[in-house]
Amino acid sequence: MCPAPAEDAAAGAKRTDEGVVAPCPLCRRRRSAWELDLPEVDPALEGTREVLTTLANGYLATRGAAPDRRFEPWCYPGTYVAGVFDRATTVTAGRIRVDESIVRLPDWLSLTISPDAATRAPTVEHDHRLLDMRRGVLIREARVRGPDGFAASIHQERWVSLRHPHRARLVTRVTPHAWSGMLRIDSEISAAVTNDGVASFTGLENRHLEVPLTGTEGSDAWVMVRTRQSRIDVALATRTSVDVDAVRWGRSDRAGAALAIDVVGTAGQVIRIDKSVAVFTSRDHAISEPLTAARREVEAMASAQRDAQEHRGEWRHVWRQLRLRVTLNAAHAGEQEATRREIRLHLFHVAQTLSRHTADADVGVPARGLHGEAYRGHVFWDELFVFPVLNLRMPELTRALLMYRYRRLPEARRRARELGFEGALFPWQSGSDGREETAPANFNPHSGRWVPDHSWRQHHVTLAVGYNVWQYYQVSGDRNFLASYGAEMLVDIARFWVSRVEEDPRSGRFHLRRMMGPDEFHDGYPDRPGEGIDDNAYVAIMTSWLLRAVLRAHAVLGARDDDQWEHLGVTEHELQRWDTVSRHLFVPFLDDGMLAQFDGYGALPDLDLDEYRRTYGDISRLDLLLEAEGDSAHRYRVSKQADVLMLFYVLSAEELTEILHRLGYAFDPRSIPATIAHYLARTTHGSSLSRVVHAWVQVRGDRHASWHLLRDALGADIRDIHPGTTREGIHLGAMAATVDILQRCYFGVQVRDDVLILHPQLPDAISRLSTRLRYRGHRLELAATHTALELRAHGGSPEPVTILIDDARHTLVPGESITVRRPRPGVRGDTATPHA
Repeated sequence: MCPAPAEDAAAGAKRTDEGVVAPCPLCRRRRSAWELDLPEVDPALEGTREVLTTLANGYLATRGAAPDRRFEPWCYPGTYVAGVFDRATTVTAGRIRVDESIVRLPDWLSLTISPDAATRAPTVEHDHRLLDMRRGVLIREARVRGPDGFAASIHQERWVSLRHPHRARLVTRVTPHAWSGMLRIDSEISAAVTNDGVASFTGLENRHLEVPLTGTEGSDAWVMVRTRQSRIDVALATRTSVDVDAVRWGRSDRAGAALAIDVVGTAGQVIRIDKSVAVFTSRDHAISEPLTAARREVEAMASAQRDAQEHRGEWRHVWRQLRLRVTLNAAHAGEQEATRREIRLHLFHVAQTLSRHTADADVGVPARGLHGEAYRGHVFWDELFVFPVLNLRMPELTRALLMYRYRRLPEARRRARELGFEGALFPWQSGSDGREETAPANFNPHSGRWVPDHSWRQHHVTLAVGYNVWQYYQVSGDRNFLASYGAEMLVDIARFWVSRVEEDPRSGRFHLRRMMGPDEFHDGYPDRPGEGIDDNAYVAIMTSWLLRAVLRAHAVLGARDDDQWEHLGVTEHELQRWDTVSRHLFVPFLDDGMLAQFDGYGALPDLDLDEYRRTYGDISRLDLLLEAEGDSAHRYRVSKQADVLMLFYVLSAEELTEILHRLGYAFDPRSIPATIAHYLARTTHGSSLSRVVHAWVQVRGDRHASWHLLRDALGADIRDIHPGTTREGIHLGAMAATVDILQRCYFGVQVRDDVLILHPQLPDAISRLSTRLRYRGHRLELAATHTALELRAHGGSPEPVTILIDDARHTLVPGESITVRRPRPGVRGDTATPHA
């Protein structure tokens, strides 16, 4: 633990025979809401610290591991490049299993400093890290001691360039204290790496790299590896320079490439070490081959000062796009700094995982970021939670990420045909080429058994893709994308769902059977586990929504793009079929009129969750606990995460009511609070997304509860609320969704039928909320309090936009602003004042 500033200063003033113990500048530094301060030294938490301090730029990522491997074996330095996957085959229990994983690449970060005559590495007495999110820099202060009175302070700054996607840098300053002598600096690129970052993958094949080439020359070292199955070449080249006279020599072999540098250390003299790296792969554009490109890039890299300036300039631009400011009331003033820090941390990780460099890389939205190997780096449905943030801030990035899905449309068509359906079925887990990557089984640490995984039945991921396409169009107004790519995806998705329905001739209703909803505890019924459940309410209602969205797309494009629909083979008969199915899908209800999660849900018994909490504490993965007991979550009314309540996340209450009425159900929206309470009481929040969804749906009925659920979600990865999971990667969807609650939910933002709808609903804890958004080419600045909404349109498209504020319609053009006086609760009547 860092000493308190006063204690540290006192320690720094005290001289001993072993030299001066320098004070830690970070311990004395005033904390900022732009900084994530990690002063505690706890090896068991090192993996979580590494993830939270990962630096990335959308192409390249390096975990926040200590360069001197301070916490081995807890230390897990990892470098990853978006889209670099490899398949590995394991023979287990007599069966062949093939898994595709994002590949852990050679470790360029390694840098150790020790007295030349030392037989063992110096002891690190103090290790303090601070993530400066404003600048995108990881700062480290360390104090080390070694034999013969050696003592030194080490200051390090690290960044992964947001301006230049292939570059990263580590700048180190070493100051010996009351000691002089020869120092050895070892700078290495370690190629002896395997994918060992997820404990539950132990025993499965983890080797993904061949090492065909290593070398050193002067200050440079390089390694080029090739993935074993996908045959992707990856080159890393480093340059390590020091600002004093030095003697250096190199070593290269199949373990990697290293430089040994000898310098004379003098008490009080700062030695500056600059280690830069360039990373290229054979997937990259505009290169001859990766190693040549990497070596040329290192040669071209400017000074560290210039590189840092360019990096900071890029982050300034990004933070302007991501501006979101929360002001809490006096009763919550003590939470304000922590709240702002957590919001910025979530924005920071979203922005550095998905940047402008991602746009040209043909990659999707990795559920666990580029921060580790959880879920093997796969793409799930998390873009449903991420795209709303990007749509309203960086819509061009959403467009690029949707192209990841479009390019894999042929594979989605093949998957649908394999299962006997038409159209396209996107996989629950996607990697390099878009095939289904869901593993056949997952390891249960409570029972020591491999449990079959049937989550490939979560076909609702295809609904999420369609939803994302239409929402992107609604926010951006990008007709070219809709005509060229979006319509084709929507048509194939519609064809899949219409081919998937089974008609009951007696009732005229269409059923959707043998699949899973978002709740992963129910992959079947008690008497047929793994075979899927029938008529999931979320799936049925969203299918109706999707079919209507395709019909709307036809209406939008039909007048001028008849050839587009003819090209896609869409006939009038097919349009009529989509309309018919969209009006007659079966939706299950409980006896009290609430939506049932699926057909047969109401017949299942409840489970005493409080009893399980008393027994186990954390019951988020109740399914694994029950399996270890010889029981199954299939048998009970209990959910891992929001399922029915997802409807209130993706649809407004008005939209949901309209869809159900169109389906012929007399749905009473007054049942929504009871529905929320029913499912909240039966949900274990086994997914990081669950608390976010529940925070969203509680805004209208219980804003106090909504705020506390949001605060829980904001701190989820920092506190590692599902112990041991954060160290394997951030939860990107949940991070984006917490931001989305602030920008869309609390501002009441909806985009429907070419209208931007605003209906702010701030929880009591927030006194003011402000943000910047983009809508159909306009740059908008919004600020809301409990009594007013201010909206200003800055430069952008000259076309006016229609905005609905609390049911009052306004037309907004660039340079104009609108102020709406809103009544306090219980006061009727609003006034709107537009002014230039």
